[in-house]
Amino acid sequence: MSLFRRRPRIEAKTEDQLRAMRRAGLVVADTLTLAREHALAGRTTGELDALAEEAIRAAGAEPSFLGYHGFTGSLCISVNDEVVHGVPGERVLEKGDLVSIDCGAIVAGWHGDAALTFVVGGRERGSAADLALSDDTEASLWDGIAALRVGGRLYAVGDAVEGSIGEALERRRAKGVVGEYGILEDYVGHGIGREMHMDPQVPNYAVTSAGPTVPSGATFAVEPMVTLGGIETRTLDDEWTVVTEDHSHAAHWEHTVAVTDRGLWVLTAHDGGEAQLRARGAAFAPLAD
Repeated sequence: MSLFRRRPRIEAKTEDQLRAMRRAGLVVADTLTLAREHALAGRTTGELDALAEEAIRAAGAEPSFLGYHGFTGSLCISVNDEVVHGVPGERVLEKGDLVSIDCGAIVAGWHGDAALTFVVGGRERGSAADLALSDDTEASLWDGIAALRVGGRLYAVGDAVEGSIGEALERRRAKGVVGEYGILEDYVGHGIGREMHMDPQVPNYAVTSAGPTVPSGATFAVEPMVTLGGIETRTLDDEWTVVTEDHSHAAHWEHTVAVTDRGLWVLTAHDGGEAQLRARGAAFAPLAD
C-alpha cells in the first residue's frame, strides 16, 4: 500500500480524439434541441426518450445512458423537484413544469454529455423563481467553464460556480424573486472521454484543495445542479431519480469542454461555446475539421 495520496489522473486527448468527441458532442446538442422542441404539454417523458434514442441512432451514435448500470432510458428527464437521473416513463408533462434533460452519446467509442433546463410551454408559463433558477444555473455553468485553463487549478471551476450563484442570489433577493439557492454537493462534474464518467471529479462549489492541475487536451463535463431551497436529497424507489427533500425545484445545466493550450472548446455547444466564452473574456479555441 502506498503511503502517499495521489491526485486523480487527468487523461489528455490528442487533437484527433478531441475531434471525435466533438462529433459525439454535436449529436448530444442536436438531440437536446429536438427533445426540448418536443417537450410539449400532454407528452410523456417516455415518448421523449424514444424520440431521442431514434435520433441518436440515426446520427450513427449510441446512447451513453441506455443500460448504464441498468438505467432504462437514453435520456435522464427530471421534472420540478427532481434534480437528476429522472427515469423516462409514463409521467405526462404539464405547462409550467420545470424540466431538466440530460443526454449522452457515443461516437466511435468517444462520449459527449450535456444537460439543459427549460419550462414546458415557454418562458411565459414559468414562475419568476423557476426562470431565475434556470438562468442563474446556466450562467454559473459558463462561469465555471471559463475558469478552466491549461496549468490552472481544476477546482477553480467550483470557485467560479459558487461565486456566480452567490452573486446571482444577492441580485434576486434584492428584487424579491428568490430567497435561497442550494448547490448540490453529492453530485458533481467529471472527466469524460472513452468512458462517460472518469476521474477526476469536478466540484460545483468551492473547496480548500487546489485539486489537480489541468493539462492540455483535458476534457471535462461541468454540470452545476442548483435548487430553490436546501441541498438535501433522496433517491426514489426506482433507485435512480434524485429529488429534493424540501420539494424545492431544481435546475441542471451541463456541457462537455476541451481545454488546450490555445483555449477552450465546448464540444456539446453548437457554436463551440464561442458567444458565452467571449462574453467572459475566455479564449475560444476550436480545432479545424
